[in-house]
Amino acid sequence: MLKRSLGAVCVVLFGSVAAFAGPLPAPVSDDNFHSSPAELIALGRDLFFDPILSGNRNIACATCHHPTLGTSDAMSLSLGEGGIGLGESRSIDAANKPKTRIPRNAPALFNLGAKEFTVMFHDGRTAKDRHAMFGIRMPQGRTLERPMPSALAAQNILPVLSPAEMAGDPGENDVADAVAAERILGPNGAWDILAHRIDAIPEYRQRFGQLGITGIHINDIGTALAAFIGSEFRADESPFDKFLRGEDAMTEVQLEGMDLFYGKARCSTCHSGSFQTDHNFHAIGLPQLGPGKDGYADTGHGMVTGVADDMYRFRTPSLRNVTETAPYGHNGAYSNLEDVVIHHLDAVKGLAKYDRSKARLSGDLEAYDWSAMDNFDEVMRIAEAIEISDVALDQVEIDKIMAFLGALTDPTAGKRGLGVPASVPSGLQLDQLAPPS
Repeated sequence: MLKRSLGAVCVVLFGSVAAFAGPLPAPVSDDNFHSSPAELIALGRDLFFDPILSGNRNIACATCHHPTLGTSDAMSLSLGEGGIGLGESRSIDAANKPKTRIPRNAPALFNLGAKEFTVMFHDGRTAKDRHAMFGIRMPQGRTLERPMPSALAAQNILPVLSPAEMAGDPGENDVADAVAAERILGPNGAWDILAHRIDAIPEYRQRFGQLGITGIHINDIGTALAAFIGSEFRADESPFDKFLRGEDAMTEVQLEGMDLFYGKARCSTCHSGSFQTDHNFHAIGLPQLGPGKDGYADTGHGMVTGVADDMYRFRTPSLRNVTETAPYGHNGAYSNLEDVVIHHLDAVKGLAKYDRSKARLSGDLEAYDWSAMDNFDEVMRIAEAIEISDVALDQVEIDKIMAFLGALTDPTAGKRGLGVPASVPSGLQLDQLAPPS
């Protein structure tokens, strides 16, 4: 890895990193994953699709992470509270217009049930940490009240607190009012209000009771959600997985792309391990769009740690089922997979020459905020932070890498489990995809 100086926005001043030809990962097995009782998985499935966990009872986890949309929502930036519909057809509710859109892309959920996934969110603000309360780091004011089995379970109880995602705005509901007052923990805190909602629904109360849980706590909800996500979205039956197990499952072009991925192209420098992620944070100079996490800016992991070297670094995403999870990047700056691959080859050029039409604008969301890209100083700061070196590949080699990325897709993931329920215990309406035109 190398850091870019200011002058390196146009010219690379330091030497390139030597080509990395890392070994192939071991085949994935059941031992790589957490296991959960079938009853808990089924309970988590209903909670995942039930809008009861949103402040206004109008948004479910599945709204932004739908199995028919690659466990994401097919938009650069999600529209949570104040939206109607799913995916690219999701539009603004005229009777409940949102104050802002969600500042980051909804990440895919594939393989989050694997034990090695201990860092959550694009910026890593939730992660396994032996120094934190109950061994899991949480954002300030949102520390865990009880132990949880995984970082995924802990992560699941945070979107319900976000006004733009699920909570709504103060004055609209009791959850939003509690969040606005920073009343998160303890009796009558936002988490407690939601737990009581679930406990008040007889079917949920009965099913948790059958698992030995009485007096439902928010941790019980997050744990059930993790059980479902970890089971339902396991993706380890791709051609690449079969190849690692000794089967003749990949084409010649895919194998050549694999050689480039683990060799000359240096993709595996960051996209390493069983699921093509090092679970670390890197600055690759992605163009900024949307409201940002701090004004119009989004400095990623640096906002969590406060360390200068972490600014503009974001967590390396897994590449499993990557062909199904567009758009790409922490803010969905690229709607085409090949475009983001090309960006990696010369990140400074990709930033400087970015075509704003490469983001996926949908429905009422065409007026994306481009303040960061219109600010020369901000663009220079993004460029200075870039730490990946240039790679020279021709189009034939790019095509081969694209073929290998296709070999990372498990076509059965999200389709061999429980699927979408016909109804949920709250009786609330499930989000539906718009019928084809």
